[in-house]
Amino acid sequence: ALWTAGFLAFPLAGLAGTAVVGRVDSPGAALIGGAVAGLGIGLGQTLAGRGRLDVRRWVPATGIGMGLGLLLGAVVVGYGTSLPDLALMGALTGLVLGPAQALALPRGTRLRWAWAAALPALWALGWTTTTLGGIAVDEQFTVFGAYGAITFSALSGLLLLRLLPARPVAGSPPAPTPVAARA
Repeated sequence: ALWTAGFLAFPLAGLAGTAVVGRVDSPGAALIGGAVAGLGIGLGQTLAGRGRLDVRRWVPATGIGMGLGLLLGAVVVGYGTSLPDLALMGALTGLVLGPAQALALPRGTRLRWAWAAALPALWALGWTTTTLGGIAVDEQFTVFGAYGAITFSALSGLLLLRLLPARPVAGSPPAPTPVAARA
């Protein structure tokens, strides 16, 4: 349930990405805007994960993966905003982001590659839900809107519940909170 509440990170991170680059209408805007939004999403997911994700690994992996993924997706669709374009862009973003985040999952995570395999479909669904919800996707945002964020967060949260260890694996240090990571 808390992971689903983390959906708020998506629109906030999207606003940050848009504030930095404006529209995603060039390779630089896609790469930088995606990275900025990814850092915000990663931080929100870490907070929602209640200490089960290591902020030092998850946030950079999400920023890098989303920046490179959005770059790939946006370039392939020519920065288009039709439903098929955005679904493909989302799938390609997830194709890059999924393995980046899978590598950042804690030791002891079962079937970590199931996460990587699921993200292309989940990101495509996020953009599809946002587009069908009537959001002004023609403004070339860095990340899908609240409808897509709720859908993505609910489904990915269910998957993470199945994959993540219930508590830190014996012998491994607990994942630091954002405050502890800065110390």
